[in-house]
Amino acid sequence: MKIRLLAVLACSAMAALCNTTAHAKDVKAPKGFTALFNGKDLTGWHSMPHFNPSDLKALSPEEQAKKKAEWQPDLAKHWSAQNGELVNDGHGHFATTDKEYKDIELLIDYKTVPKADSGIYLRATPQVQIWDSTEEAKFNLGCQKGSGGLWNNTAGAPGKDPLVLADKPFGEWNHFRIIQAGDITTVYLNDKLVVDHAKMENFWDRSKPLLEEGPIQLQTHGGEIRWRNIFIREIPAKEREKILKKAAKK
Repeated sequence: MKIRLLAVLACSAMAALCNTTAHAKDVKAPKGFTALFNGKDLTGWHSMPHFNPSDLKALSPEEQAKKKAEWQPDLAKHWSAQNGELVNDGHGHFATTDKEYKDIELLIDYKTVPKADSGIYLRATPQVQIWDSTEEAKFNLGCQKGSGGLWNNTAGAPGKDPLVLADKPFGEWNHFRIIQAGDITTVYLNDKLVVDHAKMENFWDRSKPLLEEGPIQLQTHGGEIRWRNIFIREIPAKEREKILKKAAKK
């Protein structure tokens, strides 16, 4: 009986290991892209609240390290990796990439709950908006127009509101494709164009251009949100210039 029990336990352990390995293989970036989330843990991410990135960069390396160390415990408290998904409980600081990026193409899936409010910060700047398009209490803010807009642009500015309502019903996964070149942003939500070569304003100081480089942040704001298939491609100089020329013609 003991030998049989040990054999069963060994098989169970092996099955669990195989499942983990198989799942890890599922997080495979498309050609030309790199995975930002490995599907297993928070490697490559740190904690950072809604904080002016220019103020952070102005600190000495020692002061920056101290600030990040103060923020870091919040990540494990509110973020976790579950079944290949990066999950936030609706509270705490933002999951922030360790690496900073300039011109990028970002692919990312998300699923959230009613009345939740979230977004994606580009270069640590808010934001590609995510929210509940059915929440009547926020109709005065424009939530009924849908997600994907550059909501922190000034009122009436191109890109502030999405071109179409592209959100899927709750319980289904949504897919973003975001292209950022210079301060020009294009957003596709569920394969629908919602922002077309719009200038992303520097929320932190509108008199200055968008930072040339910064991390990607996943915002938390009052409701559970799940993320998966987070892939990034750094855009080369020639492609950047082509995008900027197209934007200048609009």
